[in-house]
Parts: sequence; C-alpha cells; structure tokens
Amino acid sequence: MELVVATPEGHELFAHQADIGVRGWGPSREKAFEQVAMALTAAIVDPREVEAREPVGICCEAPDDEILLVDWLNALIYQMATMAMLFGRFEVQIRDHRLEATAWGEPIDPAKHRPAVEIKGATFTEVAVRRLPDGRWLAQCVVDV
Repeated sequence: MELVVATPEGHELFAHQADIGVRGWGPSREKAFEQVAMALTAAIVDPREVEAREPVGICCEAPDDEILLVDWLNALIYQMATMAMLFGRFEVQIRDHRLEATAWGEPIDPAKHRPAVEIKGATFTEVAVRRLPDGRWLAQCVVDV
C-alpha cells in the first residue's frame, strides 16, 4: 500500500472487515506515531472536540518498531479506559525502541463527545512502520472495536 496523500503529516481511518484501521504519517517516525494516535482518537470522536487540558505520560519499549506501535496504541487505549479520558494532542519521542510520550486530553463527556465506538485493542493485523519513498514515515495497524 503506497501512501499518496499530499500533506506532509496527517492521519486517516481505513476499513477492515468489522474492525477499523488507523494510519498516521509524518516527516519522522515520532510524528507518524503521533498521527496514528490522532487516528485512534478519530475512530472514537472528532479530535477537534477534545480539549488538551490534562497531560498523561506514557512509556513503552519493544524489540522493533511494529511491536512498539501496537504497544503505544494499547497503552493509550488502556489510559482512555482506566482514566475515562480522550486524548487530542500527542508528543512522542523514540530512542532506539523506547517510546516516551505525553498525551493531553480531557475526561469523556458523552453529551459533548458522543463517542462512536469503544476500542478494545490494537492488533498486529496490517501493522506497518516504515519509511516511504518520499522520505515520510508511515505507521498503521487495525484496532479491534
């Protein structure tokens, strides 16, 4: 699958049977991880409706980029579930295969946010983290809803 979107950084959802694919891209691996996290939020609510009020730190480590991506998204899903929060801004730093991030968000307000789905977890289905021919990075996988 070749990414042919003109923007240097962004995110999107893609169809996958009964589940949802999340994809992010950017000029660095970190930006692609931030954008795929935005796609995760976009699967639930309109990210523009989420205020970046409260910071939450997240760290994870894995032997390769693809496992790190799944671990990152599952850490976000865990924080959303246990803290009853949504996140609308992300800052990711990756050194080797250790990720340190801050996610900013706010408590879920069903009347304001109108969540569309509950995400159960990130999977290894269609997982990819790679540099594209134009130099941008792509990060994607399918999430179970």
